[in-house]
Amino acid sequence: MGLSAKLLCADAVDLDAWWDGLSFDRILLDAPCTGSGVTRRHPDIRWLRRSADPATMAKQQARLLSALWRTLKPGGTLLFVTCSLFVEEGPAVIQAFLNEQADARCIPLGSSPFEQGWIIPGALHDGFYYAILERTLEFNHQA
Repeated sequence: MGLSAKLLCADAVDLDAWWDGLSFDRILLDAPCTGSGVTRRHPDIRWLRRSADPATMAKQQARLLSALWRTLKPGGTLLFVTCSLFVEEGPAVIQAFLNEQADARCIPLGSSPFEQGWIIPGALHDGFYYAILERTLEFNHQA
């Protein structure tokens, strides 16, 4: 196809270390999580995780989401994905973000205006959560 890509290795939250200031049309945030949706393939996750892990991961997800949002063009979309089935790590992070971010809206995937997707693990596939966010027109803080 003749495509090329520029690879960067950096902390996504540290925008000064890698971002050139050119906004993105689309962003995929495959957020770090406890991995509760992949226990079918990785049963050891049950013993490796601690009770504090979902809250720790949710904080990390929120930091990444807030930082990467700044790099998204108005009208652009961000796909937020985790392989966790814990509400604390997906829907709660998205709801808190939408409550704080005036220029964000969740693109409805069904009849509800705030419906995200859950894929529940089955015999042949893992489970995960996703939400599609759109950056609306720039919020004017001066008004």
